[in-house]
Amino acid sequence: MAVRVINDETHFQAELAAAGIRLVVVDFTASWCGPCQTIAPLFEQLPTKYPKAIFLKVDVDKCQDTAAAQGVSAMPTFIFYRNRTKIDRMQGADINGLEAKIQQHIGSGSGDDAGEDYGQGLMELNTFISKQQCECLNESDDHPMLHCFEPNGGYLQSDCDEQLILSVTFNQVVKIHSLKFKAPPQLGPKEIKLFINQPRTVDFDMAESCSSVQDLTLSPKDLEGNPVNLRYVKFQNVQNIQIYVRNNQSGGEVTQIDNLGFIGSPLMTTKMSDFKRVIGKKGESH
Repeated sequence: MAVRVINDETHFQAELAAAGIRLVVVDFTASWCGPCQTIAPLFEQLPTKYPKAIFLKVDVDKCQDTAAAQGVSAMPTFIFYRNRTKIDRMQGADINGLEAKIQQHIGSGSGDDAGEDYGQGLMELNTFISKQQCECLNESDDHPMLHCFEPNGGYLQSDCDEQLILSVTFNQVVKIHSLKFKAPPQLGPKEIKLFINQPRTVDFDMAESCSSVQDLTLSPKDLEGNPVNLRYVKFQNVQNIQIYVRNNQSGGEVTQIDNLGFIGSPLMTTKMSDFKRVIGKKGESH
């Protein structure tokens, strides 16, 4: 395994396409940039350390089109992709920060990581969750919702009674094909109502009285981490999804979710924050 040096935009797009759902880490660098040269030998060691990921190097002077299209204006810039979609970026020659992001996006290293292939272009969407914009009503202080997004990261537990409302926002529009739940057979959720693209988190009265996009009744077998299919046609344009857990399998006061996963695909959209207008080279007139 070695860092692959990109020759031009066609080569860059071909590498992203060939990577599929594997994590791709791209170093946008320049020969005249001191910090770039400092981190370069450390970056060269990463393919051996993280064999599940693919590492590319783009010289911004040789590949100006690619650098412009990806919104790179300072070096070094590291951009992370999965399924040809940009999922994160980092500027500066900070190897510890870079490795922390790689570990965050590469998954746990078990079969449950975000590299699992579901076919039909489907992938785990948890890497697209905008965690600072998520909210959970009636979560326990000791066991909040963010714990259930990470494999082996703890669990979510309800507080005052068995009901929960999970509001999950994505950093770009996604299609959701199915959900994955891992939970104890007695404490896991049973009846669920799903809402999408709400302007704010619904409260328990609204969740109970309003009509949902889809209702689910989970069996204990559905709590073993196998995909629970949704009406895919209803979930083609999701910026946020709200999950109202009405009760649990045993009828008790405490509901627990060990892991919650979303399976689908990101919409291939251009985010305006990444868009840089290309006007032509200096000296050219229009």
